Amino acid sequence: MPEHGSGFLVWAGALLAGGVLGAVFFGGLWWTVRHATSSPTPARWFLGSLVLRTAFVLAGFYAVGAGQPALMGLCLLGFLLARAIVLRATKPVPDAATTSGVPPCA
Repeated sequence: MPEHGSGFLVWAGALLAGGVLGAVFFGGLWWTVRHATSSPTPARWFLGSLVLRTAFVLAGFYAVGAGQPALMGLCLLGFLLARAIVLRATKPVPDAATTSGVPPCA
């Protein structure tokens, strides 16, 4: 019986780890876009961020997956759920002019 409980914890841990990896990846992308747009060298920001974020996520998937497809799938599911959460959390708030129905040029 203890095997089922520990199996559930491993699966929940893989899902949570995927969520953390996704939050770091997509949160880092959002942070990079906000800072690189005002930088004199945005290409360095984007390239450096891409390399760091990708290396972090690949290492995380490799560590969590441990060669087991079910754990990799749960980690990927957590990663995609984190993407949806980060998209919702970083969604820009519309201005009052755009929500009133009057075009901004009128």
